[in-house]
Amino acid sequence: MTIREEMEHREHALLSPYAAFSDESAGRDREEEQCDIRPVYQRDRDRILHSRAFRRLKNKTQVFLTPKGDHYRTRMSHTLEVAQNARTIAKALRLNEDLAEAAALGHDLGHTPFGHAGEFMLNSLCEGGFKHNEQSVRIVEKLEKHGEGLNLTKEVRDGILNHQMSSMPSTLEGKIVRLSDKIAYINHDVDDAVRARILCEEDIPKEYRDILGTGVRMRLNTLIHNIVTNSMGKDDILMSPEVENAMKGLRRYMFKNLYHNPVAKREEKKAEELLERLFYYYMKRPEQMPQQFTDMIRAGEKPDRAVCDYIAGMTDQYAIAKFNEYYVPVQWQT
Repeated sequence: MTIREEMEHREHALLSPYAAFSDESAGRDREEEQCDIRPVYQRDRDRILHSRAFRRLKNKTQVFLTPKGDHYRTRMSHTLEVAQNARTIAKALRLNEDLAEAAALGHDLGHTPFGHAGEFMLNSLCEGGFKHNEQSVRIVEKLEKHGEGLNLTKEVRDGILNHQMSSMPSTLEGKIVRLSDKIAYINHDVDDAVRARILCEEDIPKEYRDILGTGVRMRLNTLIHNIVTNSMGKDDILMSPEVENAMKGLRRYMFKNLYHNPVAKREEKKAEELLERLFYYYMKRPEQMPQQFTDMIRAGEKPDRAVCDYIAGMTDQYAIAKFNEYYVPVQWQT
């Protein structure tokens, strides 16, 4: 018996009957030889962690564009916080930590430079629309490894695709990631807003603070404990109505007072116009893109989709550098 088989056997002995067992995965699109050490979801986690798309997250905006400080979240630090929340909940519920972690690490791979401002712009430019969760799946299925993709299991891709509030994953581990994403960004975005002096803790409505607590530590403790307590021994991931309504209320408050705040978002219009100029530049000159994307067009991919694939993969700094290269005279660049 291999180490992997021993680990799969232990899953059946130790995990909840509602867990997604590694040896019962629906599999990959392309069959491949099993690893002798790692079960399939652990292998998927490693593939995401070592991907180029994952490394680029460190230089992609979470909320604040080019903040003046080293401690603001980036898309990567957000992803790591989601993964930690998901692992904590999955472990407490005796679910599959590897599956939860893999889906969490991959859930935002498709995010554009400049955060949701970039997503909004590409969605308006691409004929078929652009959604970052769908792009994350497109990356792991088609774009990574020069077009080969990562060949992840169906369960991990399902968790990545359905991490938004409007969707529902098919596994409990995916449902954990879906909530862990909201828990992470609601809390760390408040923390960053306080750091930027846009909000203070006392600005949060008292009705939410009374239920969730004051400060990141207390809110995380409340939310994670509530999920664990209400989901224990059940074939679902649940929160109490009181805490769930408070979390949704805080999320609405954040949209009104931070995500649409003119101080936090005053530079976003510039970022949108920058990406729009890059889009039309590459539509006219696709040969300026790397060969992977021109090959896609020659193989029948629509040019606007290939251009969006390329731009979406850019970091903030790379997009700015390409804009300067194409549109700003060298003498003006500092």
